[in-house]
Amino acid sequence: MIIIANKNQIKIRLDIFLKEKLSFLSRNQIQILIKVGKILINNNIIKKNNYIIKPLDIIDVNINSYDLKKNKNLSNEYNDIIAKKININIIYEDDDIILINKPHGLVVHPGCGNETKTLIHGIKYYYDYIFSNNVYRGGLVHRLDKDTSGLLIIAKNNISYKFLCKQFLYKTIKREYIALIWGDVSNKKKIIEGFIRRDPNNRKKMINSNINKIGKYSVTHYKILEIFGKYITLVLCNLETGRTHQIRVHFKYLGNPIICDTTYGKDEHFIKKLPNKYKSFFKNCLYKLSRQALHAISISFIHPNGKKYYFSCPISKDINIILNEFRNKFL
Repeated sequence: MIIIANKNQIKIRLDIFLKEKLSFLSRNQIQILIKVGKILINNNIIKKNNYIIKPLDIIDVNINSYDLKKNKNLSNEYNDIIAKKININIIYEDDDIILINKPHGLVVHPGCGNETKTLIHGIKYYYDYIFSNNVYRGGLVHRLDKDTSGLLIIAKNNISYKFLCKQFLYKTIKREYIALIWGDVSNKKKIIEGFIRRDPNNRKKMINSNINKIGKYSVTHYKILEIFGKYITLVLCNLETGRTHQIRVHFKYLGNPIICDTTYGKDEHFIKKLPNKYKSFFKNCLYKLSRQALHAISISFIHPNGKKYYFSCPISKDINIILNEFRNKFL
């Protein structure tokens, strides 16, 4: 497992830092990993608990196939997953990876309130050998929000998992998303930057700030694809970093939230500002979309075989329906 220290990481002991990041391990278990040389920092084995973590340190934690206690395997935090048959739209598969077009509404991994019927449960059903071979986190390399659709990679073995994780770490994997946002951003800078952190008033939400620089530095690049009467804009987003809810948080920060995003946007606020002749039209369009208009449309990366791969998938049907209605109305 690869962990990278934040750009603004405060000084903290290695064992304490890892306990915060690896909540499924005890501090004693973490100290055992350190003692036996299972922790590398910047490619160097570190055997001291009191090593002080520095900003941008790269920590490689090797817990695959290693028993910290007799008869206890901690290589996969999803060992207790019960297989569930769910629909999985696979657009590509080989011996090393699986490319999935995730539908909106499907939770990627188990969590509070989402203990069953996640993508990971489905992977367990169709690819049990990924779990029996102790591939870390069931091969899950990255995530998409529950109500974000589009491309997702699953690693089928630990070699592929580490290979892909390093590309995410060094930001060589390129991902593009399409989003429908409120307003016209043609006069705004086409890059959104800031520090994303938990909202202190709501732990389920994230906030972006450039004031005190608390949080994880984040960058989203975007370009305009279409503008619909200066009321809605279709944008293509390119992630330089991959923070929780990044695109959604960034466009809220910009003042142009993604339409139908009930967490970060207020559609009613924008509908009130519309000319009366358009209010009914927009209400009807938004009624047809039950989630934020965000779709992971393409991804490119170096395959474990050394070749560069590029994949794309069609815009999801629900977004495409209202997109065509906007086109018919305004273009």
